[in-house]
Amino acid sequence: MSESHPTFTTELRVRYAETDRMGYCYYGNFAAYFEVARVEALRSLGVSYKDLEDDGVILPVLDYEIKYFKPAYYDEKLRIETVIDSLSGARIHFTYKTFNEQGEQINKASTTLVFVSAESQRPMAPPEDIATRLFPAYNN
Repeated sequence: MSESHPTFTTELRVRYAETDRMGYCYYGNFAAYFEVARVEALRSLGVSYKDLEDDGVILPVLDYEIKYFKPAYYDEKLRIETVIDSLSGARIHFTYKTFNEQGEQINKASTTLVFVSAESQRPMAPPEDIATRLFPAYNN
């Protein structure tokens, strides 16, 4: 992850219902884990998904990539480090690193989301108040 961008940390615990027959956290759960981490990173900057949606702005995912190194297990506490790598035009890009309780990195991932007008369903620049919260920290 980038040295020049702040890192936001989110912790969560793997629930029993999120595991498969091998005892591993099912791989598909990480998309939801990263959503939690992304929402909390934005919230820490004063940006609320709920407020955005109330203002007619939605943030669908454009792309999602992940590489797994090790499994996560039931009841294991995970630490997700999130970085907002860039905010450019209508797109915002996040990267994630997930660590287990032993501090081992178990995966890395990225997502790109797009600011979209709920009314027109077309990409749009982020609202000015959001941009002013994000652009001072992220000059991409």
